[in-house]
Amino acid sequence: MNNKVSFNNWLTDLNAEQPFVIAGPCSAETPEQVLEIAHAIKGNVSVFRAGIWKPRTRPGGFEGVGAIGLKWLQQVKKETGMLLAIEVATAEHVRLALEYDIDVLWIGARTTVNPFAVQEIADALQNTHKVVLIKNPVNPDLSLWIGGVERLQNAGIKKLGLVHRGFSTYEKTNYRNVPEWQIAIDIKEKFPHIPLICDPSHITGNRNKVEEVAQQALDLHFDGLMIETHTHPDEAWSDAAQQVTPEQLLDIMGRLQIRDVNQTDHEFNIKLQTYRERIDKLDTSMLKILGERMLIVDEIGHIKREQNALVLQIERWREVLNKMKTEGSQFKLGEDFVTSLYKAIHQESIDRQDKIINKK
Repeated sequence: MNNKVSFNNWLTDLNAEQPFVIAGPCSAETPEQVLEIAHAIKGNVSVFRAGIWKPRTRPGGFEGVGAIGLKWLQQVKKETGMLLAIEVATAEHVRLALEYDIDVLWIGARTTVNPFAVQEIADALQNTHKVVLIKNPVNPDLSLWIGGVERLQNAGIKKLGLVHRGFSTYEKTNYRNVPEWQIAIDIKEKFPHIPLICDPSHITGNRNKVEEVAQQALDLHFDGLMIETHTHPDEAWSDAAQQVTPEQLLDIMGRLQIRDVNQTDHEFNIKLQTYRERIDKLDTSMLKILGERMLIVDEIGHIKREQNALVLQIERWREVLNKMKTEGSQFKLGEDFVTSLYKAIHQESIDRQDKIINKK
């Protein structure tokens, strides 16, 4: 990474001389393991992370070493001087984290989805001076994420941060958790002064894709990264496939680029404005065409009402979607994009016809 991330709020308090990166193993496994990793990345990483308690989808898996791991992290701080970060999911976790002087506490995606749990944590952290990060909920629900931030703000917590780790989906994709970048952009607009950090490890689930997603995040003006790192990742007790070695981490950091935020080149800005004006005209044309399309959808709705026909004609929907995916490829439009676009159009069509048929 050739330039320094622009810091704000609590990031400034860290006095980091390197780009802001939180790194460390998915799980603390042994005292030797955490110390080995910490010494391998010290001086290049702002905060050392390690999972102490690991919420698992199904019982029987490794759920973390528990409170004993906090003693190991204290030794990490003593030997390396690094700040420490762990996930907390209950008030008891918070109590122990504060007792062992953990510097950064984050609320995980499985916890953010539960307002009662977030409130319990917020109450336990009332007026804390620690840094508190909140990951997006497992499902793509912007309101839940915003609500979590507001609960922490109401508890008097000043040093807040957002962590984008992607969203679960039942559909098979190239990601472990789909980025849905627009949701991250939306919450950044809602809270522009709260640092936004990307967790490419959980988005990708694949160490070979971490760098690509990390660069995407920086290009979208994220303030930092959280990357899972392990000296022997294939032997890790949890999330082995997505962890990089310390050497790989340093290589990634060295290649990442931070783009200029403000461009002052006059010729560049003129060219950009010209293209933007063309896009604006095309956007207006697209909306006009979509409006005309929906008028036809309404007419079909009236015909269906007269014939007492179903709103959803599944064969027709499949025909349209397959046709548009094929035609979209001819215009170099990705299949996922075309599918998402036409699902939105189809949902709007269903809603309009439902109102017509049922006289809403």
